[in-house]
Amino acid sequence: MAGAGAAVATLGLVRAQATLRGDYAAFIAEMTEKHGVPRAQLQRLFADVKSLPWIIRAMNAPSTSRPWHEFRKGHVTAARIDGGVRFWQTHAPTLARAARDFGVPEEILVATVGIETHYGGYTGDVRILDALATLAFDYPKRAAFFRDELEQYILIGKETSLDIARLRGSYAGAMGMPQFLPSSFRKFAVDFDGDGQRNLWRSVPDVVGSVANYYKLHDWQPDAAVVVPAQVTATPDAALTDDITPKLSIAEFRKLGVVPAASVSEDMPAALLPLETEGGMQYWFGLKNFYVITRYNRSTNYAMAVYDIAQGIKARINGA
Repeated sequence: MAGAGAAVATLGLVRAQATLRGDYAAFIAEMTEKHGVPRAQLQRLFADVKSLPWIIRAMNAPSTSRPWHEFRKGHVTAARIDGGVRFWQTHAPTLARAARDFGVPEEILVATVGIETHYGGYTGDVRILDALATLAFDYPKRAAFFRDELEQYILIGKETSLDIARLRGSYAGAMGMPQFLPSSFRKFAVDFDGDGQRNLWRSVPDVVGSVANYYKLHDWQPDAAVVVPAQVTATPDAALTDDITPKLSIAEFRKLGVVPAASVSEDMPAALLPLETEGGMQYWFGLKNFYVITRYNRSTNYAMAVYDIAQGIKARINGA
């Protein structure tokens, strides 16, 4: 009877393999040749993969594309700031150690975890394998990017004890409390609690240390500003506001009629950020640290929300 059961299981695997999509099969062959991941193991994994069309629709309508005042209402909330205060108070020693070791302020670390998952309250319920496969093979606009993320995800399964067939996260394939994509997990996640594992789901020290390491390795500038309000005498040329990369110095902006409304070094590189408020357009200088936050999510709205949440949390902590 045991032999018969094994034969049925083998027959089921053969049938599943025979029905694999051609692009899945090609990816499996590449992973086996390039990284030595057993072909049969990957075939079993991909036999159960589901393409989820709703993910494509969600990717084509990101919340970060909304006007700033709309985005801010949904993200810079009293609940998020209250939660951040509690998170900081609960994990103050860990946050202080991360700030000291990596040079990133506690409020930025807390705000990042807050905007990503409400401090771990919701880390996503989509099977990551399905999400990444959908985006890697059914989303041509960013297929190359997500194919690489799928490759990184398979390597996480090879290198760790994580069950990559069962892990759940965001519809974009992001994982854990800090919502790291697989490539970020492999490059930036750290074992900050010293237990020999990098656990971004249940270890707050690992989460905090990993976010701090992410920012540090993207060249966070300790003790430097993030943004400075800007004053304009006329609507700036579109060429000045179409790039979030700090390129022109404050002095160069000043010559173009855009001046800082707070103290900042004249030789500081900056980008000019237009924010659509209910009362009209508002402008800010995004400095190097603002650009670093956008490496986490390439959105002016996102980075500005992290900054606003951080300021709200810090004010509460300092006033407590």
